[in-house]
Amino acid sequence: MQFTEDRPIFQQLAEQLEEAILAGTYPEESQVPSITEYSVAYKINPATALKGINLLVDAGLLYKKRGVGMFVAPGAREKLRQDRRERFYHDYVQRTVREARNLGLTDRELLDLLERGLQDHGD
Repeated sequence: MQFTEDRPIFQQLAEQLEEAILAGTYPEESQVPSITEYSVAYKINPATALKGINLLVDAGLLYKKRGVGMFVAPGAREKLRQDRRERFYHDYVQRTVREARNLGLTDRELLDLLERGLQDHGD
């Protein structure tokens, strides 16, 4: 993982772990790497790694088994999906609708553009 200068490292670490949970790399109830493993692997201070992990604990995505380590909480993947869907709505859908209104697009024209985008990027 390459860290960037635009956000604190602990936030980037938390985001990376969120991505891994979403991708299924760490299924629910599976153990995630320890604070020490993160600090050694990414050459970061253990306090920084702990701060990133604690973001996910505070969000209810991870939980600690004393003496064993950190684990992915039940329902973590679905919670992440719901949070991301809501963020997608606020960050993209609302902005797109505002821009469509500014351009004078009708609802039908906007829907046609969305359908075109889906066809262009269909799997």
